[in-house]
Amino acid sequence: MTDNTALEFRRLGSELLPGLRTFFRALRADPASAHFHPHPFTDGEAERVCTSAGKDLYLAAAVNGEVRAYGMLRGWDEGYAIPSLGIAVHPSARGTGLGAAFMQYLHAAAAARGAKTIRLKVYADNMRAKALYERLGYVAAGESAGQLLYTFALAK
Repeated sequence: MTDNTALEFRRLGSELLPGLRTFFRALRADPASAHFHPHPFTDGEAERVCTSAGKDLYLAAAVNGEVRAYGMLRGWDEGYAIPSLGIAVHPSARGTGLGAAFMQYLHAAAAARGAKTIRLKVYADNMRAKALYERLGYVAAGESAGQLLYTFALAK
């Protein structure tokens, strides 16, 4: 039997808008996704990130065109040198290794843009996410807005 699964990491564009809208609906319906709230998960917000032309990056991990994870590197549009990383994995794809692989891609995308460090915030009770970040080499760097702040030094 042949496996025709095609996993790709890519910048969001209009061709992935329907899939991102579906993904956002899944996040809204999943109580565990309450930890991730960088913006509303509405159809309008899906359109905004799919058509973003700024310096910030909005990316997807897609399997055969279906969005399975959503990631962002933000802050460049506001003039920050250190981007903030955000990631959400579809409830049905959690625990598969997709989150770790996608984060490696986000690291490479940030490095390609010249970033030397990235940051992210996580709630202290989000044990699964904290374990992933620490396994990848993120270092606790204090607190920000009621969340733990982590940083990651990108390869030179």
